[in-house]
Amino acid sequence: MNGNNPYAGAPGVTNAGEPAAVDLSPDQERRLRRAVAGIVSRTESYLPNSYAVGSELSVGTNGPQATVAVNPPAGHPVSAGFTPDPDELEAGIADADTDEVARGLAASAAMQVMDAVGDVTPTAK
Repeated sequence: MNGNNPYAGAPGVTNAGEPAAVDLSPDQERRLRRAVAGIVSRTESYLPNSYAVGSELSVGTNGPQATVAVNPPAGHPVSAGFTPDPDELEAGIADADTDEVARGLAASAAMQVMDAVGDVTPTAK
């Protein structure tokens, strides 16, 4: 029944039932860490000091995964995660993309505070 297993591989390479590991080169890992640190820094620049911003990097079966999260002073935490392609890491993640993630996180965290505080009339819809 090994042929029915999506993780079945050559004996000694990938054990049946275990996904193949995806490794990053040291250069790719540095680029990913730098991009995530940039998202954290930009997100912090959009928010007051009372918002906690952090990140986590991991390598799963689908490749590298990055998560940036914001814990606002009131309301629920918000996060954004992405799994870049190895080719994308080689070319570098575009500043416009990282800035878009940072702005979105900051806006979502601010909305969480507004929802938690209540009695805030939105200026636009």
